[in-house]
Amino acid sequence: QVQLVESGGGLVQAGGSLRLSCAASGRTFSRYLMGWFRQLPGKERDFLAAIAWSSGRTYYADSVKGRFTISRDNARNTVYLQMNSLKPEDTAVYYCAADEHYSGSTYYPVRSRTRYDYWGQGTQVTVSS
Repeated sequence: QVQLVESGGGLVQAGGSLRLSCAASGRTFSRYLMGWFRQLPGKERDFLAAIAWSSGRTYYADSVKGRFTISRDNARNTVYLQMNSLKPEDTAVYYCAADEHYSGSTYYPVRSRTRYDYWGQGTQVTVSS
């Protein structure tokens, strides 16, 4: 059974940084695509970044490119989201997700939340102005 557990959320001032962690267990994730999404109350869950576990290939939403960095630690089975230059509009619940069907194709819809098979419980990030 796949389990994804996020941590690292909290309260930070605008301009500050946070690093979110997603500890994955229950499977061998070498062929998985791991993603980070966020959701505001009453809004849809939006794609932020993804990383192919085996190749390390990364994908980013335009809104966070240059500020957020996704990475993984194979030994710890953990995916990270380093968030810098945080803004009040980054306030949301952040979710880790895993896609077990990732093919590596150039046209694979990595930004589509419906592609992801497993989700963590989410971690709150609040950025104060």
